[in-house]
Amino acid sequence: MPHQLDDVSSALVQIRRESLDIYNRLHSIEEDIAFVNLVHEIYADLPLIPNLRCGAWYTDPTITSSTPAYFKSTDGHYGNWSFNLRRPNLHLLPLIIDHHGLVLVDSTRAGKRIPDAFSKTVPIWCAVINRAVARVSPSTMPDDWDIALYTPPQVVSAQEHAQIEARLDGWANALVGSSYKLPCLLQPLRPLWITPATSAFPKPEKPFLPIICLSASKQVQDGIERRNGGYIYVQGSGDDHELWGMRLTPKCFWNHHDKLLRSSRLDLNGIVEAIVSASTAISAKDDWVTLPSEILKTAGKLLICSNANLPSPLPSSLLGATIGAVPAAFLQICAPGELALPQSHQLPDFSYPNYVRLEAPQGKRGQSQFLQNVLPESMSFISNQLRIGSSVCISCGTGGDRSVGVALAALQKFFDDTGSFVQEDTTRAPPNKLSIKTRLQWIISSHPQANPSRTTLKRVNEFLLTSAFLNHSTPISFPSAPASL
Repeated sequence: MPHQLDDVSSALVQIRRESLDIYNRLHSIEEDIAFVNLVHEIYADLPLIPNLRCGAWYTDPTITSSTPAYFKSTDGHYGNWSFNLRRPNLHLLPLIIDHHGLVLVDSTRAGKRIPDAFSKTVPIWCAVINRAVARVSPSTMPDDWDIALYTPPQVVSAQEHAQIEARLDGWANALVGSSYKLPCLLQPLRPLWITPATSAFPKPEKPFLPIICLSASKQVQDGIERRNGGYIYVQGSGDDHELWGMRLTPKCFWNHHDKLLRSSRLDLNGIVEAIVSASTAISAKDDWVTLPSEILKTAGKLLICSNANLPSPLPSSLLGATIGAVPAAFLQICAPGELALPQSHQLPDFSYPNYVRLEAPQGKRGQSQFLQNVLPESMSFISNQLRIGSSVCISCGTGGDRSVGVALAALQKFFDDTGSFVQEDTTRAPPNKLSIKTRLQWIISSHPQANPSRTTLKRVNEFLLTSAFLNHSTPISFPSAPASL
């Protein structure tokens, strides 16, 4: 008997190991994509939105709205429920209003049919926004305006539902008291749920704006199930792709979708490596891949983007919705060894006055460098550029973490509470946690991709609130050089 148990245990270990195989993962994702596409056909009038990061694996970019959502499961975990003002997802509201709803796509691993992001985070979001809108415009609200919390009863117990409901008014008050602007809703938001086990798809009715939460993966025993097609189906395959994806991203997957799925198990790893290598090689771009996001509160004096979106050569001026054509300055934050600019346009040995590259590795050492070097040097550069009338484009690898941290520090150091650039340090109120939080909300309102890590925000707070760093805004001089890159 012990020998038989050992054999069973070994077999289970082998199956688990195989479940991390990229071949199984991609084919499982493809199976779930077929279901997502079916739902999209049924709700063709509603935008299809991936809930980052997992949802991007299941949504074809050619039929998906360019506006992603970011509802975190951790904001719905038991006892950790939250309407997080760092992830308000308010950029989705105009889209919801224009199309009378939307379809959100996500997935979850073994043990659940619906991810916590859908069973609790999105319901919290809907209820809080409904209550906040009612508080902002009470005179225009109909008597039957629905502020109730809706959660799937088969997933969320009555006790947990009640505990969440008791917190809704506090979250709504915090949203109303923030710097975010809420649009006018003619109907309240209401979540609905669809999974592969759904037998009848809901028919949204006029009294509310449907937020359809589509969980793409089938719930299977132990999270894995063998298929006749020669692969093991893995529930929620798109989750945590860093563990199995060999640096493949959803964007690369969709760009090479057919090639990847036609590949044999034997050839797939080599094909993935080739695709990843080709995608990470920086090539020349004559124009912006995606225009940088202007921080609107500053009238476009600060902008944010990812390093990959920068054009080559870098322009000498920026043209934006609020700023017109103004002199451009660029601050790049890179990991060591990362190519700062396209290979066709590497910088010479001396520094341009309107460009600076700063390095910080990932991990704890990188956070120390971010605090000790990147933030002080960034503030000196940005201060110089703002004083001579340039707008500063701040970029990092993702366009959502360290670039946001630098922009946040600059907003606190060089802009007053109305968003106006202040030349003299003495005319600004000293920083505090509330003023920093408000400025982060300015960034998120203009740049929904902003997703600064908790560690990055801690370093920014430390930089702004600790006496050792308070005198780092003194401008420094950069060597003379041509104005254009």
